[in-house]
Amino acid sequence: MELVADKKEQDNNNSSNDTQPPPPSDDDRERVALDLKAGLHPLKHKFVFWYTRRTPGVRTQTSYEDNIKKIVDFRTVEAFWVCYCHLARPSTLPSPTDLHLFKEGIRPLWEDSANCNGGKWIIRFKKVVSGRFWEDLVLALIGDQLDYGDNICGAVLSIRFNEDILSVWNRNASDHQAVMALRDSIKRHLKLPHSYVMEYKPHDASLRDNSSYRNTWLRG
Repeated sequence: MELVADKKEQDNNNSSNDTQPPPPSDDDRERVALDLKAGLHPLKHKFVFWYTRRTPGVRTQTSYEDNIKKIVDFRTVEAFWVCYCHLARPSTLPSPTDLHLFKEGIRPLWEDSANCNGGKWIIRFKKVVSGRFWEDLVLALIGDQLDYGDNICGAVLSIRFNEDILSVWNRNASDHQAVMALRDSIKRHLKLPHSYVMEYKPHDASLRDNSSYRNTWLRG
């Protein structure tokens, strides 16, 4: 797994300064140094797994936010595998349930300051294959393998009755180059068959129609 991207490549991938996360703090750098000294393998970003058990028929944003529960955070390869091996597999989760993997400091909410100007790419899967694609996406995300990685906020696996829906959230829905490059990178890393259609929806549109996956704006 490639954990540290080449700085020059990252600079080329960053399209605008206003969509970038803050630089690492002194505390962050000190923790990385301690992890390296301990023989661990730091990730570029610290991540958090979240869990939401949704209430069927209830769509208010207040109820949704109240139901989001933090599971665990991690910042090294070793810590990730300890966490991941103890998480329930998607096939065992009830419907409707959401699993979220987001960079530390970003809540899996449309209104979060890192998300509010962004959107998400959406892919629908048959339930028998969604777990494999989710795992492949998680590994690509924590390994910083997707293009425009600093523009990515996180990913969600939504367990539903007849299908599962995977989405990747980014910071800037108006940056067409970054949006389309992310789509192509997702397709490449997940090795998506040509029959799969990806859909994009800005979060402000989701706020207006109170829906995550209906009325998408872009297909590709």
